[in-house]
Amino acid sequence: MGRRDPGRHSGTPERVTEHPDLAALQRRLAEFAAARNWQPYHTPKNLVTALSVEASELVEIFQWLTPEESARVMDDPGTAHRVTEEVADVLAYLLQFCEVLGIDPLAALAAKIDRNEHRFPVPGAGGGHQQPDS
Repeated sequence: MGRRDPGRHSGTPERVTEHPDLAALQRRLAEFAAARNWQPYHTPKNLVTALSVEASELVEIFQWLTPEESARVMDDPGTAHRVTEEVADVLAYLLQFCEVLGIDPLAALAAKIDRNEHRFPVPGAGGGHQQPDS
Protein backbone atom coordinates (compact mmCIF):
# COMPACT_ATOMS: atom_id res chain seq x y z
CA MET A 1 0.00 0.00 0.00
CA GLY A 2 1.36 3.40 -0.90
CA ARG A 3 1.75 6.17 1.59
CA ARG A 4 -0.88 8.86 1.59
CA ASP A 5 -0.26 12.52 2.06
CA PRO A 6 -1.81 13.29 5.48
CA GLY A 7 -4.89 15.44 5.12
CA ARG A 8 -5.44 14.52 1.47
CA HIS A 9 -8.03 12.08 0.23
CA SER A 10 -10.80 12.01 -2.34
CA GLY A 11 -9.35 15.00 -4.13
CA THR A 12 -9.89 17.19 -1.08
CA PRO A 13 -7.48 20.13 -1.07
CA GLU A 14 -4.84 19.97 1.61
CA ARG A 15 -5.47 22.28 4.54
CA VAL A 16 -2.43 24.15 5.76
CA THR A 17 -2.49 24.23 9.53
CA GLU A 18 0.02 24.58 12.30
CA HIS A 19 0.46 21.34 14.21
CA PRO A 20 0.81 21.84 17.95
CA ASP A 21 3.41 19.75 19.70
CA LEU A 22 2.51 16.79 21.84
CA ALA A 23 3.06 18.65 25.11
CA ALA A 24 0.71 21.42 24.00
CA LEU A 25 -1.97 18.87 23.11
CA GLN A 26 -1.54 17.17 26.48
CA ARG A 27 -1.92 20.55 28.22
CA ARG A 28 -5.10 21.29 26.26
CA LEU A 29 -6.55 17.90 27.18
CA ALA A 30 -5.65 18.44 30.86
CA GLU A 31 -7.18 21.93 30.83
CA PHE A 32 -10.32 20.63 29.12
CA ALA A 33 -10.74 17.92 31.78
CA ALA A 34 -9.93 20.30 34.65
CA ALA A 35 -12.50 22.86 33.49
CA ARG A 36 -15.14 20.13 33.71
CA ASN A 37 -13.85 18.64 36.98
CA TRP A 38 -13.17 15.31 35.28
CA GLN A 39 -9.80 14.62 36.96
CA PRO A 40 -11.31 12.23 39.57
CA TYR A 41 -12.46 10.03 36.68
CA HIS A 42 -9.16 10.16 34.80
CA THR A 43 -7.51 7.29 36.62
CA PRO A 44 -5.11 5.01 34.75
CA LYS A 45 -7.73 2.23 34.80
CA ASN A 46 -10.50 4.44 33.42
CA LEU A 47 -8.28 6.02 30.77
CA VAL A 48 -6.89 2.72 29.51
CA THR A 49 -10.41 1.31 29.41
CA ALA A 50 -11.61 4.30 27.38
CA LEU A 51 -8.56 3.90 25.12
CA SER A 52 -9.50 0.28 24.49
CA VAL A 53 -13.10 1.21 23.69
CA GLU A 54 -12.00 3.88 21.21
CA ALA A 55 -9.48 1.53 19.59
CA SER A 56 -12.30 -1.01 19.23
CA GLU A 57 -14.46 1.62 17.54
CA LEU A 58 -11.63 2.17 15.05
CA VAL A 59 -11.36 -1.60 14.48
CA GLU A 60 -15.12 -1.79 13.92
CA ILE A 61 -14.82 0.43 10.83
CA PHE A 62 -12.45 -2.11 9.24
CA GLN A 63 -14.06 -5.27 10.63
CA TRP A 64 -15.60 -6.72 7.47
CA LEU A 65 -13.51 -4.96 4.82
CA THR A 66 -11.28 -6.90 2.49
CA PRO A 67 -7.58 -5.96 2.55
CA GLU A 68 -8.14 -4.02 -0.67
CA GLU A 69 -11.15 -2.16 0.71
CA SER A 70 -9.25 -1.31 3.89
CA ALA A 71 -6.41 0.17 1.82
CA ARG A 72 -8.93 2.54 0.17
CA VAL A 73 -10.88 3.46 3.32
CA MET A 74 -9.83 7.11 3.16
CA ASP A 75 -11.24 7.46 -0.38
CA ASP A 76 -14.81 7.72 0.94
CA PRO A 77 -15.30 11.07 2.72
CA GLY A 78 -17.80 9.69 5.24
CA THR A 79 -15.63 6.76 6.21
CA ALA A 80 -12.51 8.94 6.19
CA HIS A 81 -14.22 11.27 8.66
CA ARG A 82 -15.12 8.34 10.95
CA VAL A 83 -11.57 6.96 10.83
CA THR A 84 -10.10 10.39 11.56
CA GLU A 85 -12.46 10.94 14.51
CA GLU A 86 -11.61 7.56 16.04
CA VAL A 87 -7.87 8.12 15.56
CA ALA A 88 -8.26 11.43 17.41
CA ASP A 89 -10.16 9.70 20.24
CA VAL A 90 -7.51 6.97 20.55
CA LEU A 91 -4.69 9.51 20.59
CA ALA A 92 -6.48 11.75 23.11
CA TYR A 93 -6.95 8.91 25.58
CA LEU A 94 -3.40 7.65 25.05
CA LEU A 95 -1.98 11.11 25.73
CA GLN A 96 -4.13 11.52 28.84
CA PHE A 97 -3.07 8.05 30.04
CA CYS A 98 0.60 8.96 29.55
CA GLU A 99 0.12 12.28 31.35
CA VAL A 100 -1.46 10.63 34.40
CA LEU A 101 1.32 8.03 34.65
CA GLY A 102 4.19 10.40 33.81
CA ILE A 103 5.16 8.60 30.60
CA ASP A 104 6.82 10.58 27.82
CA PRO A 105 5.15 8.93 24.80
CA LEU A 106 7.74 10.13 22.29
CA ALA A 107 10.65 8.93 24.45
CA ALA A 108 8.86 5.60 24.98
CA LEU A 109 8.37 5.20 21.22
CA ALA A 110 11.97 6.16 20.42
CA ALA A 111 13.24 3.60 22.95
CA LYS A 112 10.94 0.93 21.49
CA ILE A 113 12.17 1.62 17.95
CA ASP A 114 15.78 1.37 19.19
CA ARG A 115 15.05 -2.00 20.83
CA ASN A 116 13.30 -3.29 17.70
CA GLU A 117 16.18 -2.21 15.46
CA HIS A 118 18.46 -4.39 17.54
CA ARG A 119 16.00 -7.28 17.85
CA PHE A 120 15.03 -7.31 14.17
CA PRO A 121 18.06 -6.46 12.03
CA VAL A 122 17.66 -5.68 8.37
CA PRO A 123 17.51 -8.93 6.34
CA GLY A 124 20.92 -9.67 4.86
CA ALA A 125 22.65 -7.69 7.60
CA GLY A 126 23.48 -10.78 9.64
CA GLY A 127 20.10 -11.39 11.20
CA GLY A 128 17.35 -13.87 10.67
CA HIS A 129 13.71 -13.22 9.90
CA GLN A 130 11.48 -12.89 12.93
CA GLN A 131 7.90 -11.82 13.25
CA PRO A 132 7.66 -8.43 14.93
CA ASP A 133 5.78 -8.05 18.16
CA SER A 134 4.32 -4.99 19.76
